[in-house]
Amino acid sequence: MHELGIVMNVLEQVDALAAEYKAEKITKVTMEVGEVSTIVPDLFTDAFNWAKKKTDYLTDAALEMIIIEGRTYCRNCGETYRTTEHGKTCPHCGSGDTYLVTGDQVVIKDIDAVFAEQDDRPGQQ
Repeated sequence: MHELGIVMNVLEQVDALAAEYKAEKITKVTMEVGEVSTIVPDLFTDAFNWAKKKTDYLTDAALEMIIIEGRTYCRNCGETYRTTEHGKTCPHCGSGDTYLVTGDQVVIKDIDAVFAEQDDRPGQQ
């Protein structure tokens, strides 16, 4: 299950940001996950819920995943199509001269945090 390795990397990054910006806690992490990224959402969620208990700032954090549709572009006819339905072969012209446009990413989109009353975070005035 490679999801655990990715989750650990995400949580390390978020935990480090929370420490750097002096957050009291992280309440939610929003991820953009491409539908052809090889991430299994249920496994990712399970790994997140297990691993967050081992962090300083994320123990009660919620996870939101936004699934990004896989889209492929055909160089032959210029059309785009849904990757998961047709793979590398263009359904419009039958060409295999295609490439993935979107849907393979795994990105931290947003982090919701709670800060202390006094705002003395780096870069703040």
